[in-house]
Amino acid sequence: MSMRAVRHQMSASAERVVEGRGEALSQTIRDETGLPRQDTEDAGRDLLGQVLARENMERAWKRVKANKGAAGVDGLGIAETGEALKQTWPGIRQQLLRGRYRPQPVRRVGIPKPDGSERELGIPTVTDRLIQQALLQVLQPLIDPTFSEHSYGFRPGRRARGAVLAAQRYAQQGYCIVVDVDLSKFFDRVNHDILIDRLRKRVNDAGVIRLVRAYLNAGIMDGGVVIERHEGTPQGGPLSPLLANVLLDDADRELERRGHRFARYADDCNVYVRSWKAGERVMALLRRCYGKLRLKINESKSAVSSVFGRRFLGYALWRNRHGKVCRGVSGKALQTFKQRVRQLTRGNGGRSIEQVVEKLRSYLLGWKGYYGLAQTPRVWRGLDEWIRRRLRVLHLKQWRRGKTIYRELLRLGASPSVARSVAALSRRWWHNSCSAIHNVLTIAYFDRLGVPRLS
Repeated sequence: MSMRAVRHQMSASAERVVEGRGEALSQTIRDETGLPRQDTEDAGRDLLGQVLARENMERAWKRVKANKGAAGVDGLGIAETGEALKQTWPGIRQQLLRGRYRPQPVRRVGIPKPDGSERELGIPTVTDRLIQQALLQVLQPLIDPTFSEHSYGFRPGRRARGAVLAAQRYAQQGYCIVVDVDLSKFFDRVNHDILIDRLRKRVNDAGVIRLVRAYLNAGIMDGGVVIERHEGTPQGGPLSPLLANVLLDDADRELERRGHRFARYADDCNVYVRSWKAGERVMALLRRCYGKLRLKINESKSAVSSVFGRRFLGYALWRNRHGKVCRGVSGKALQTFKQRVRQLTRGNGGRSIEQVVEKLRSYLLGWKGYYGLAQTPRVWRGLDEWIRRRLRVLHLKQWRRGKTIYRELLRLGASPSVARSVAALSRRWWHNSCSAIHNVLTIAYFDRLGVPRLS
Protein backbone atom coordinates (compact mmCIF):
# COMPACT_ATOMS: atom_id res chain seq x y z
CA MET A 1 0.00 0.00 0.00
CA SER A 2 1.55 3.27 -1.10
CA MET A 3 1.99 6.27 1.09
CA ARG A 4 2.03 8.51 -1.97
CA ALA A 5 -1.31 10.08 -1.62
CA VAL A 6 -0.63 10.80 1.88
CA ARG A 7 1.87 13.34 0.35
CA HIS A 8 -0.76 15.91 -0.87
CA GLN A 9 -4.15 14.35 -0.09
CA MET A 10 -4.09 13.47 3.70
CA SER A 11 -7.76 13.79 4.62
CA ALA A 12 -9.25 14.58 8.00
CA SER A 13 -9.88 10.88 8.63
CA ALA A 14 -6.20 10.24 8.02
CA GLU A 15 -5.35 12.73 10.81
CA ARG A 16 -3.53 15.54 9.00
CA VAL A 17 -1.05 17.29 11.25
CA VAL A 18 -1.84 20.98 11.14
CA GLU A 19 -1.36 23.66 13.71
CA GLY A 20 -4.43 24.96 15.52
CA ARG A 21 -4.77 28.72 15.68
CA GLY A 22 -6.63 30.94 18.07
CA GLU A 23 -7.76 28.17 20.39
CA ALA A 24 -7.66 28.87 24.12
CA LEU A 25 -7.15 25.30 25.26
CA SER A 26 -4.91 25.61 28.31
CA GLN A 27 -7.69 25.36 30.87
CA THR A 28 -9.50 22.69 28.88
CA ILE A 29 -6.50 20.41 28.82
CA ARG A 30 -5.80 21.04 32.50
CA ASP A 31 -9.31 19.84 33.31
CA GLU A 32 -9.17 16.86 30.96
CA THR A 33 -5.81 15.55 32.05
CA GLY A 34 -6.65 15.87 35.72
CA LEU A 35 -2.95 16.25 36.48
CA PRO A 36 -1.67 18.32 39.39
CA ARG A 37 0.46 21.29 38.32
CA GLN A 38 3.72 19.91 39.74
CA ASP A 39 3.63 16.91 37.37
CA THR A 40 5.19 19.07 34.65
CA GLU A 41 8.30 19.45 36.80
CA ASP A 42 8.42 15.79 37.79
CA ALA A 43 8.15 14.64 34.17
CA GLY A 44 11.26 14.41 32.04
CA ARG A 45 13.19 11.87 34.09
CA ASP A 46 12.70 9.51 31.16
CA LEU A 47 11.18 9.70 27.68
CA LEU A 48 7.81 8.35 28.74
CA GLY A 49 7.72 11.01 31.45
CA GLN A 50 8.38 13.65 28.79
CA VAL A 51 5.58 12.22 26.67
CA LEU A 52 3.09 12.48 29.53
CA ALA A 53 4.24 15.90 30.73
CA ARG A 54 1.41 18.44 30.90
CA GLU A 55 2.88 20.85 28.35
CA ASN A 56 3.46 18.08 25.82
CA MET A 57 -0.04 16.66 26.30
CA GLU A 58 -1.57 20.11 25.86
CA ARG A 59 0.27 20.58 22.56
CA ALA A 60 -0.79 17.11 21.44
CA TRP A 61 -4.42 17.83 22.23
CA LYS A 62 -4.31 21.05 20.20
CA ARG A 63 -2.96 19.14 17.22
CA VAL A 64 -5.53 16.35 17.47
CA LYS A 65 -8.36 18.83 17.91
CA ALA A 66 -7.18 20.94 14.95
CA ASN A 67 -7.05 17.85 12.73
CA LYS A 68 -10.78 17.20 13.23
CA GLY A 69 -10.38 13.49 12.58
CA ALA A 70 -13.13 10.89 12.58
CA ALA A 71 -14.13 8.80 15.59
CA GLY A 72 -12.51 5.42 16.23
CA VAL A 73 -14.10 2.13 17.26
CA ASP A 74 -15.48 3.68 20.47
CA GLY A 75 -17.60 6.08 18.42
CA LEU A 76 -16.39 9.11 20.39
CA GLY A 77 -15.49 12.27 18.52
CA ILE A 78 -13.22 15.08 19.69
CA ALA A 79 -15.76 16.76 22.00
CA GLU A 80 -17.02 13.51 23.53
CA THR A 81 -13.49 12.28 24.15
CA GLY A 82 -12.58 15.56 25.81
CA GLU A 83 -15.45 15.15 28.24
CA ALA A 84 -14.62 11.51 28.92
CA LEU A 85 -10.93 12.24 29.58
CA LYS A 86 -11.87 14.51 32.48
CA GLN A 87 -12.73 11.34 34.38
CA THR A 88 -10.63 8.64 32.72
CA TRP A 89 -7.26 10.33 32.08
CA PRO A 90 -5.72 9.81 35.56
CA GLY A 91 -6.32 6.05 35.25
CA ILE A 92 -5.03 5.95 31.65
CA ARG A 93 -1.90 7.84 32.71
CA GLN A 94 -1.17 5.36 35.48
CA GLN A 95 -1.61 2.46 33.05
CA LEU A 96 0.83 4.14 30.65
CA LEU A 97 3.44 4.68 33.36
CA ARG A 98 3.15 1.06 34.55
CA GLY A 99 3.26 -0.39 31.02
CA ARG A 100 -0.25 -1.83 31.28
CA TYR A 101 -2.05 0.38 28.79
CA ARG A 102 -3.61 -1.47 25.84
CA PRO A 103 -4.72 0.61 22.85
CA GLN A 104 -8.11 -0.08 21.33
CA PRO A 105 -8.29 -1.63 17.85
CA VAL A 106 -8.23 0.76 14.92
CA ARG A 107 -11.29 1.23 12.73
CA ARG A 108 -10.74 0.14 9.12
CA VAL A 109 -11.75 2.72 6.51
CA GLY A 110 -11.42 2.54 2.73
CA ILE A 111 -10.46 5.72 0.84
CA PRO A 112 -11.24 5.60 -2.93
CA LYS A 113 -8.23 6.02 -5.24
CA PRO A 114 -8.36 7.52 -8.76
CA ASP A 115 -7.86 4.09 -10.35
CA GLY A 116 -11.01 2.72 -8.67
CA SER A 117 -9.25 0.76 -5.93
CA GLU A 118 -9.21 1.66 -2.25
CA ARG A 119 -6.50 2.74 0.14
CA GLU A 120 -7.04 1.20 3.54
CA LEU A 121 -6.68 3.42 6.57
CA GLY A 122 -6.81 2.47 10.23
CA ILE A 123 -8.39 5.17 12.37
CA PRO A 124 -7.40 4.98 16.05
CA THR A 125 -9.67 6.34 18.75
CA VAL A 126 -9.22 10.01 19.63
CA THR A 127 -7.58 9.00 22.92
CA ASP A 128 -5.04 6.83 21.10
CA ARG A 129 -4.39 9.57 18.57
CA LEU A 130 -3.72 11.92 21.46
CA ILE A 131 -1.18 9.53 22.99
CA GLN A 132 0.45 8.85 19.61
CA GLN A 133 0.72 12.57 18.90
CA ALA A 134 2.33 13.12 22.30
CA LEU A 135 4.78 10.30 21.51
CA LEU A 136 5.55 11.80 18.12
CA GLN A 137 6.33 15.22 19.59
CA VAL A 138 8.97 13.72 21.87
CA LEU A 139 10.42 11.10 19.51
CA GLN A 140 10.64 13.11 16.30
CA PRO A 141 13.21 15.67 17.54
CA LEU A 142 15.37 12.77 18.75
CA ILE A 143 15.03 10.46 15.76
CA ASP A 144 14.65 12.76 12.75
CA PRO A 145 18.27 14.04 12.78
CA THR A 146 19.45 10.43 12.39
CA PHE A 147 17.69 10.03 9.02
CA SER A 148 19.35 10.39 5.64
CA GLU A 149 19.35 13.81 4.01
CA HIS A 150 17.89 12.09 0.93
CA SER A 151 14.66 11.28 2.80
CA TYR A 152 11.95 13.90 2.25
CA GLY A 153 8.67 12.31 3.34
CA PHE A 154 6.85 13.47 6.48
CA ARG A 155 9.76 15.19 8.14
CA PRO A 156 9.86 18.67 9.73
CA GLY A 157 10.96 21.30 7.25
CA ARG A 158 10.93 18.86 4.32
CA ARG A 159 8.36 18.48 1.58
CA ALA A 160 7.77 16.69 -1.68
CA ARG A 161 9.08 19.69 -3.61
CA GLY A 162 12.56 19.05 -2.15
CA ALA A 163 12.57 15.54 -3.62
CA VAL A 164 11.36 16.85 -7.01
CA LEU A 165 14.07 19.53 -7.11
CA ALA A 166 16.70 16.93 -6.22
CA ALA A 167 15.48 14.70 -9.07
CA GLN A 168 15.72 17.60 -11.52
CA ARG A 169 19.23 18.45 -10.30
CA TYR A 170 20.48 14.88 -10.77
CA ALA A 171 18.99 14.67 -14.26
CA GLN A 172 20.60 17.98 -15.20
CA GLN A 173 23.95 16.60 -14.01
CA GLY A 174 23.63 13.75 -16.51
CA TYR A 175 22.13 11.03 -14.29
CA CYS A 176 19.28 10.37 -16.69
CA ILE A 177 18.56 6.71 -15.88
CA VAL A 178 16.26 6.30 -12.89
CA VAL A 179 15.73 3.24 -10.71
CA ASP A 180 12.10 3.86 -9.71
CA VAL A 181 11.11 1.66 -6.76
CA ASP A 182 7.67 1.35 -5.21
CA LEU A 183 7.06 -1.02 -2.31
CA SER A 184 4.11 -3.38 -2.48
CA LYS A 185 1.59 -2.92 0.34
CA PHE A 186 4.27 -1.37 2.50
CA PHE A 187 2.13 -0.62 5.54
CA ASP A 188 0.63 -4.11 5.51
CA ARG A 189 4.06 -5.78 5.51
CA VAL A 190 5.99 -3.89 8.17
CA ASN A 191 7.68 -6.52 10.33
CA HIS A 192 7.16 -5.60 13.98
CA ASP A 193 10.32 -7.23 15.31
CA ILE A 194 12.57 -5.60 12.71
CA LEU A 195 10.95 -2.21 13.25
CA ILE A 196 11.25 -2.41 17.04
CA ASP A 197 14.90 -3.46 16.69
CA ARG A 198 15.63 -0.38 14.54
CA LEU A 199 13.70 1.85 16.92
CA ARG A 200 15.50 0.49 19.99
CA LYS A 201 18.83 1.53 18.45
CA ARG A 202 17.58 5.13 18.47
CA VAL A 203 15.42 5.19 21.61
CA ASN A 204 16.79 3.85 24.88
CA ASP A 205 13.57 3.82 26.91
CA ALA A 206 11.79 0.57 27.73
CA GLY A 207 8.49 2.31 28.49
CA VAL A 208 8.34 4.03 25.09
CA ILE A 209 9.37 0.86 23.25
CA ARG A 210 6.70 -1.10 25.09
CA LEU A 211 4.05 1.47 24.20
CA VAL A 212 5.03 1.56 20.51
CA ARG A 213 4.89 -2.25 20.44
CA ALA A 214 1.39 -2.09 21.94
CA TYR A 215 0.25 0.21 19.13
CA LEU A 216 1.77 -2.07 16.51
CA ASN A 217 -0.06 -5.05 18.00
CA ALA A 218 -3.44 -3.29 18.30
CA GLY A 219 -5.97 -5.14 16.18
CA ILE A 220 -8.15 -3.89 13.33
CA MET A 221 -11.94 -3.82 13.63
CA ASP A 222 -13.68 -4.63 10.37
CA GLY A 223 -17.42 -5.22 10.29
CA GLY A 224 -17.61 -5.52 14.05
CA VAL A 225 -14.90 -8.22 14.18
CA VAL A 226 -11.47 -7.54 15.66
CA ILE A 227 -8.66 -8.96 13.53
CA GLU A 228 -5.36 -9.58 15.28
CA ARG A 229 -2.32 -8.07 13.62
CA HIS A 230 1.15 -9.62 13.72
CA GLU A 231 2.66 -7.43 11.02
CA GLY A 232 1.92 -4.08 9.43
CA THR A 233 1.09 -0.66 10.80
CA PRO A 234 -2.03 0.89 9.24
CA GLN A 235 -2.02 4.41 7.90
CA GLY A 236 -4.07 6.85 9.91
CA GLY A 237 -2.20 7.33 13.18
CA PRO A 238 0.26 10.17 13.84
CA LEU A 239 3.13 7.72 14.53
CA SER A 240 2.92 5.75 11.27
CA PRO A 241 5.04 8.07 9.05
CA LEU A 242 7.84 8.33 11.63
CA LEU A 243 7.96 4.55 12.09
CA ALA A 244 8.03 4.10 8.30
CA ASN A 245 11.10 6.33 8.04
CA VAL A 246 12.78 4.42 10.89
CA LEU A 247 12.38 1.15 9.01
CA LEU A 248 13.36 2.45 5.56
CA ASP A 249 16.45 4.32 6.72
CA ASP A 250 18.53 1.13 6.40
CA ALA A 251 18.24 1.15 2.61
CA ASP A 252 18.95 4.89 2.52
CA ARG A 253 22.19 4.40 4.41
CA GLU A 254 23.31 1.60 2.11
CA LEU A 255 22.69 3.81 -0.94
CA GLU A 256 24.62 6.62 0.74
CA ARG A 257 27.49 4.32 1.59
CA ARG A 258 27.83 3.48 -2.10
CA GLY A 259 27.70 7.12 -3.14
CA HIS A 260 24.41 7.01 -5.04
CA ARG A 261 22.26 9.99 -5.89
CA PHE A 262 18.67 9.39 -4.84
CA ALA A 263 15.52 10.87 -3.36
CA ARG A 264 13.02 8.98 -1.20
CA TYR A 265 9.58 10.16 -0.23
CA ALA A 266 8.02 7.61 2.15
CA ASP A 267 7.99 4.28 0.27
CA ASP A 268 8.74 5.83 -3.15
CA CYS A 269 12.47 5.81 -3.87
CA ASN A 270 14.17 7.05 -7.05
CA VAL A 271 17.89 6.42 -7.61
CA TYR A 272 19.61 8.28 -10.47
CA VAL A 273 22.49 6.71 -12.41
CA ARG A 274 24.26 7.22 -15.74
CA SER A 275 23.75 3.84 -17.43
CA TRP A 276 21.24 1.02 -17.73
CA LYS A 277 23.73 -1.50 -16.34
CA ALA A 278 24.27 0.64 -13.26
CA GLY A 279 20.51 0.89 -12.90
CA GLU A 280 20.10 -2.89 -12.96
CA ARG A 281 22.80 -3.25 -10.30
CA VAL A 282 21.06 -0.70 -8.08
CA MET A 283 17.71 -2.45 -8.55
CA ALA A 284 19.29 -5.73 -7.44
CA LEU A 285 20.84 -3.95 -4.46
CA LEU A 286 17.49 -2.52 -3.40
CA ARG A 287 15.81 -5.90 -3.71
CA ARG A 288 18.40 -7.27 -1.25
CA CYS A 289 18.10 -4.31 1.11
CA TYR A 290 14.32 -4.38 1.24
CA GLY A 291 14.34 -8.17 1.37
CA LYS A 292 16.32 -8.03 4.60
CA LEU A 293 13.51 -5.85 5.98
CA ARG A 294 10.97 -8.40 4.69
CA LEU A 295 9.52 -5.89 2.27
CA LYS A 296 8.64 -6.61 -1.34
CA ILE A 297 9.11 -4.38 -4.37
CA ASN A 298 6.01 -3.84 -6.50
CA GLU A 299 7.38 -5.05 -9.84
CA SER A 300 4.47 -3.63 -11.87
CA LYS A 301 5.17 -0.08 -10.66
CA SER A 302 8.97 -0.29 -10.39
CA ALA A 303 11.42 -0.13 -13.26
CA VAL A 304 14.81 0.96 -14.55
CA SER A 305 13.95 3.60 -17.13
CA SER A 306 14.81 6.94 -18.66
CA VAL A 307 14.11 9.72 -16.22
CA PHE A 308 12.08 11.47 -18.91
CA GLY A 309 9.52 8.69 -19.08
CA ARG A 310 8.68 8.32 -15.39
CA ARG A 311 6.49 10.12 -12.87
CA PHE A 312 7.77 11.09 -9.43
CA LEU A 313 5.39 12.50 -6.83
CA GLY A 314 3.02 13.69 -9.56
CA TYR A 315 5.75 15.45 -11.55
CA ALA A 316 7.46 14.59 -14.82
CA LEU A 317 10.80 15.85 -16.13
CA TRP A 318 11.38 17.01 -19.70
CA ARG A 319 14.19 18.63 -21.64
CA ASN A 320 13.65 21.87 -23.54
CA ARG A 321 15.27 22.80 -26.84
CA HIS A 322 18.23 24.35 -25.03
CA GLY A 323 19.00 21.08 -23.25
CA LYS A 324 17.79 22.24 -19.84
CA VAL A 325 15.85 19.76 -17.69
CA CYS A 326 12.49 21.22 -16.66
CA ARG A 327 9.69 20.24 -14.31
CA GLY A 328 6.12 19.59 -15.41
CA VAL A 329 2.91 18.04 -14.11
CA SER A 330 2.60 14.39 -15.10
CA GLY A 331 -0.09 13.36 -17.56
CA LYS A 332 -1.87 11.25 -14.96
CA ALA A 333 -1.97 14.14 -12.49
CA LEU A 334 -3.44 16.41 -15.18
CA GLN A 335 -6.14 13.83 -15.95
CA THR A 336 -7.02 13.56 -12.27
CA PHE A 337 -7.13 17.36 -12.02
CA LYS A 338 -9.50 17.71 -14.97
CA GLN A 339 -11.73 14.95 -13.68
CA ARG A 340 -12.07 16.72 -10.34
CA VAL A 341 -12.78 20.10 -11.96
CA ARG A 342 -15.50 18.48 -14.09
CA GLN A 343 -17.10 17.12 -10.92
CA LEU A 344 -16.96 20.50 -9.22
CA THR A 345 -18.41 22.38 -12.23
CA ARG A 346 -21.04 19.93 -13.41
CA GLY A 347 -24.34 21.55 -14.30
CA ASN A 348 -26.67 19.93 -11.79
CA GLY A 349 -27.22 19.93 -8.06
CA GLY A 350 -29.06 23.24 -7.73
CA ARG A 351 -25.96 25.16 -6.65
CA SER A 352 -25.40 28.84 -7.26
CA ILE A 353 -22.32 29.92 -9.19
CA GLU A 354 -20.92 31.39 -5.96
CA GLN A 355 -21.20 28.02 -4.21
CA VAL A 356 -19.47 26.28 -7.11
CA VAL A 357 -16.66 28.83 -7.14
CA GLU A 358 -16.14 28.51 -3.39
CA LYS A 359 -15.40 24.76 -3.63
CA LEU A 360 -13.48 25.15 -6.87
CA ARG A 361 -11.33 27.88 -5.33
CA SER A 362 -10.31 25.66 -2.42
CA TYR A 363 -9.30 22.83 -4.76
CA LEU A 364 -7.43 25.07 -7.21
CA LEU A 365 -5.42 26.81 -4.51
CA GLY A 366 -4.36 23.49 -2.98
CA TRP A 367 -3.48 22.00 -6.37
CA LYS A 368 -1.53 25.09 -7.40
CA GLY A 369 0.31 25.07 -4.08
CA TYR A 370 1.55 21.53 -4.67
CA TYR A 371 2.26 21.76 -8.40
CA GLY A 372 3.60 25.31 -8.33
CA LEU A 373 7.06 23.98 -9.22
CA ALA A 374 5.95 23.09 -12.75
CA GLN A 375 7.78 25.10 -15.42
CA THR A 376 5.00 24.95 -18.00
CA PRO A 377 3.34 28.40 -18.35
CA ARG A 378 1.61 27.37 -21.57
CA VAL A 379 -0.08 24.45 -19.80
CA TRP A 380 -1.21 26.74 -16.98
CA ARG A 381 -2.75 29.21 -19.44
CA GLY A 382 -4.54 26.40 -21.23
CA LEU A 383 -5.98 25.09 -17.98
CA ASP A 384 -7.14 28.58 -16.97
CA GLU A 385 -8.96 28.99 -20.30
CA TRP A 386 -10.54 25.54 -19.97
CA ILE A 387 -11.75 26.23 -16.41
CA ARG A 388 -13.31 29.55 -17.41
CA ARG A 389 -15.01 27.85 -20.33
CA ARG A 390 -16.44 25.23 -17.96
CA LEU A 391 -17.83 28.03 -15.77
CA ARG A 392 -19.39 29.80 -18.77
CA VAL A 393 -21.13 26.53 -19.66
CA LEU A 394 -22.38 26.32 -16.07
CA HIS A 395 -23.85 29.83 -16.34
CA LEU A 396 -25.65 28.94 -19.56
CA LYS A 397 -27.03 25.70 -18.14
CA GLN A 398 -28.36 27.52 -15.11
CA TRP A 399 -30.06 30.13 -17.28
CA ARG A 400 -31.34 27.34 -19.59
CA ARG A 401 -33.85 29.17 -21.82
CA GLY A 402 -33.00 31.66 -24.54
CA LYS A 403 -35.12 34.42 -22.98
CA THR A 404 -33.40 33.99 -19.64
CA ILE A 405 -29.95 33.98 -21.26
CA TYR A 406 -30.83 37.19 -23.13
CA ARG A 407 -32.10 38.90 -19.97
CA GLU A 408 -29.15 37.85 -17.79
CA LEU A 409 -26.56 38.89 -20.34
CA LEU A 410 -28.16 42.32 -20.65
CA ARG A 411 -28.10 42.61 -16.86
CA LEU A 412 -24.38 41.83 -16.89
CA GLY A 413 -23.75 44.63 -19.40
CA ALA A 414 -23.85 42.84 -22.76
CA SER A 415 -25.01 44.67 -25.84
CA PRO A 416 -28.36 43.52 -27.30
CA SER A 417 -26.62 42.06 -30.35
CA VAL A 418 -24.25 39.95 -28.26
CA ALA A 419 -27.07 38.81 -25.99
CA ARG A 420 -29.21 37.83 -29.02
CA SER A 421 -26.37 35.89 -30.68
CA VAL A 422 -25.76 33.84 -27.55
CA ALA A 423 -29.46 33.30 -26.79
CA ALA A 424 -30.11 32.12 -30.34
CA LEU A 425 -27.99 29.03 -29.65
CA SER A 426 -29.25 28.49 -26.13
CA ARG A 427 -28.86 24.69 -26.09
CA ARG A 428 -25.36 24.50 -27.60
CA TRP A 429 -23.61 24.93 -24.28
CA TRP A 430 -20.02 24.13 -25.21
CA HIS A 431 -20.12 25.99 -28.51
CA ASN A 432 -21.64 29.02 -26.84
CA SER A 433 -18.98 29.03 -24.12
CA CYS A 434 -16.42 30.01 -26.76
CA SER A 435 -18.53 32.55 -28.62
CA ALA A 436 -19.47 36.19 -28.01
CA ILE A 437 -20.17 35.43 -24.35
CA HIS A 438 -16.45 36.10 -23.83
CA ASN A 439 -17.28 39.80 -24.08
CA VAL A 440 -19.50 39.51 -21.00
CA LEU A 441 -18.14 36.68 -18.85
CA THR A 442 -14.61 37.98 -19.11
CA ILE A 443 -11.44 37.09 -17.22
CA ALA A 444 -12.04 40.12 -14.99
CA TYR A 445 -15.55 38.84 -14.24
CA PHE A 446 -14.20 35.52 -12.97
CA ASP A 447 -11.49 37.34 -11.03
CA ARG A 448 -14.25 39.23 -9.22
CA LEU A 449 -16.00 35.93 -8.48
CA GLY A 450 -12.81 34.74 -6.80
CA VAL A 451 -11.70 32.09 -9.30
CA PRO A 452 -7.90 31.68 -8.83
CA ARG A 453 -5.64 31.76 -11.87
CA LEU A 454 -3.10 28.98 -12.29
CA SER A 455 -0.91 31.00 -14.65
